[in-house]
Amino acid sequence: MIASPFFGVWSNYRPRRESLVVSTSISVAANCLYAYVHLPASHNKYYMVVARALVGFGAGNVAVVRSYVAGATSLTERTGAMANTSACQAVGFILGPVLQTLFTLIGEKGVTWKIIKLQVNMYTAPVLFGALLGIINIVLIFAVFREHRVDDAGRPYRSINFETEENDEAGEDSQESVDLVAVVSANILFFVILFIFAVFETIATPLTMDMYSWTRKQAVFINGLILGAIGIESVFAFLGVKILSKKTGERAILYGGLVIILIGFFILLPWGNKLPNIQWEEIKNNSITTTAFTGSLASFWRVQMPPPSNNITEATGCPIVQSWCLHTPVINLGQYITADILIGLGYPICNVMSYTLYSKILGPRPQGIYMGWLTACGSGARILGPVFVSQLYTHLGPRWAFSLICGIVVLSLLLLEVVYKRLVAFSVRYGRLQEQSC
Repeated sequence: MIASPFFGVWSNYRPRRESLVVSTSISVAANCLYAYVHLPASHNKYYMVVARALVGFGAGNVAVVRSYVAGATSLTERTGAMANTSACQAVGFILGPVLQTLFTLIGEKGVTWKIIKLQVNMYTAPVLFGALLGIINIVLIFAVFREHRVDDAGRPYRSINFETEENDEAGEDSQESVDLVAVVSANILFFVILFIFAVFETIATPLTMDMYSWTRKQAVFINGLILGAIGIESVFAFLGVKILSKKTGERAILYGGLVIILIGFFILLPWGNKLPNIQWEEIKNNSITTTAFTGSLASFWRVQMPPPSNNITEATGCPIVQSWCLHTPVINLGQYITADILIGLGYPICNVMSYTLYSKILGPRPQGIYMGWLTACGSGARILGPVFVSQLYTHLGPRWAFSLICGIVVLSLLLLEVVYKRLVAFSVRYGRLQEQSC
């Protein structure tokens, strides 16, 4: 969130190769630091936090990548190029957990390279592999990457940055104002889309543990498979929008994607009369007796409380400390899977359409700083999403949490309805190109 605007500004005024190499180098160094976090005699956890923070800082180059794609493509090429970029990102999200699972075969002990004091085990192998990929990226940036910038019609510019000649068409672009209402609206919509998905992926494990009495291991494993399937679904969604956008335009597809997400969360609302299994934990406070618990809850639902046990296996079910467990119906597994499919379809559609529209609204000028703010909005959403889940879900339950999400999506649809006519390409707004050519 902090790094995205920084790298965005840098890429506006300097060759993008610089910011890409520096940001990737930071990620490589951070991964190496993580691999050696066991060496210091003390304060290891602080070194680990620094390592993860630097990895996050290096990831701010996403804004540079998106601004490059926006500047290197014409309006007719833009949606397809953005969809390809998102599809590659989705493949990364799919392969990442798979590779990490394979690295667990190395085991906790692994092997030690004594000369350089490097431990290669199931915890360090993923970051070392990430560092290797970063080094490969740096080599490719120098060997393959070429700066390229065109206007909305596909005509090449002489300059790749803001410094342009007076007779350059980009000089005219810089004098024409961007529609700030459309820019702010696109940022809000992108924030909502990332916020919703952050809530969705964060809530999956606790929700399934509460509703279906899964153990933590079962919930993580099964939801990992589901998220992997959603990643594959996303790739096909990205490829599909490339074709569909040529017929309907990005705004209509964005609207449809939000409607699909709304339907998904509406289906996820608890219905029926069946209540979840209650997780009875041993009461450590001797002043609270088993009979008091049974008597006070008997009027709410019919359940036989199991006798105290010395079994140390993991407790399953909906924890009694969450009071909503006593009156909120179970979300059927069919509901959950259906909602996963719909949200997994709607999210990638909204994601790629939002920043494709955003790049078109900004026009052919260098977009680094604007893309930096957009990426920062998305990062902020991914920070606030888990906080939202941990508070609202824990205290009020899925009915309130998902109802509020539905309300947020409805408000987003209303916002999109209000600014619909303003979400047009820069060149279309100033009459240089016809809208049907976008």
